[in-house]
Amino acid sequence: MKSILITGGAGFIGSHVVRLFVNKYPEYKITNLDKLTYAGNLANLQDVENMSNYEFVKGDIVDGDFILKLFNERKFDAVIHLAAESHVDRSIANPTEFVLANVVGTVNLLNAAKHIWRENDDNLFYHISTDEVYGSLGEDGMFTEETRYDPHSPYSASKASSDHFVRAYHDTFGLPVVISNCSNNYGSYQFPEKLIPLFINNIKNNRPLPVYGKGENIRDWLWVEDHAAAIDVVFHKGKVGDTYNIGGFNEWKNIDLIRVICRVMDKKLDRTNGESEKLITFVKDRAGHDLRYAIDATKIKNELGWEPSLQFEEGIEKTIGWYLENTGWLESVTSGDYQKYYDDQYRRR
Repeated sequence: MKSILITGGAGFIGSHVVRLFVNKYPEYKITNLDKLTYAGNLANLQDVENMSNYEFVKGDIVDGDFILKLFNERKFDAVIHLAAESHVDRSIANPTEFVLANVVGTVNLLNAAKHIWRENDDNLFYHISTDEVYGSLGEDGMFTEETRYDPHSPYSASKASSDHFVRAYHDTFGLPVVISNCSNNYGSYQFPEKLIPLFINNIKNNRPLPVYGKGENIRDWLWVEDHAAAIDVVFHKGKVGDTYNIGGFNEWKNIDLIRVICRVMDKKLDRTNGESEKLITFVKDRAGHDLRYAIDATKIKNELGWEPSLQFEEGIEKTIGWYLENTGWLESVTSGDYQKYYDDQYRRR
């Protein structure tokens, strides 16, 4: 039985990866390591928590002694590393927290893998990263695997640093690694500090929809289940030492995307068309806000045969439907400090 450690498996993307691997590969032993911060929620995995090939361990990747002990005990064959602080606004408020989680935590995992893995064993350290490490694009062009790193926020700088450490451990110590950089994910179980679930929840509760600047920033959107499928493909077929960009070929201006959400919400809530758009409120732009991201996912398509299954219009229908059908989950994660945090943020603007 192959023993795989998935870090951050109780989070948004991580829970989808855990669910896919537990169900698709009963011959694998899946250990989900998560600190269970505000964005980690075991309710995301209730459907697999009693599966015989699944185990949850609560722990912090910043604790190097704990990580080394865990590796020595479990003898993991592979790591799929998703654990990270990921919200740009929070990184601006507290950069050190992002350095610890995203850089020090990654190095702790690399050290533990280097300690127990031996040359010629069938091991892999798979590091999941972001397109934000590449910086900002103009009106033309796309990020490729050869694009120069140019991070502009503490979050993207911390992820860029962790990417460099992963490559350095491959080059210096021969550690078998692979990296993927993905575009913006959306879908079920996303903590509602991120744009799409935040706006779904705010529309549902007739709260303002705060849009940075004029809403002209452009992002490439990727349905989270398509991302999980891509991670599966890269894990099993990716070339050691390589990087793969994972994108949805779905570029949207923020304001256009928000208007789509408003139209779908009006329809699903049986409201007058245009009613939700009245909630749009333009606020001061975020510091270091990159204008445009766009992923060129040609390499993973040509070499590994993966491509996204959903376009945004279909994916957003599924996503909004899920949040409206799972109001208990949404209410449970928005009942804590999250709403106070956002109310405070936007009250100051």
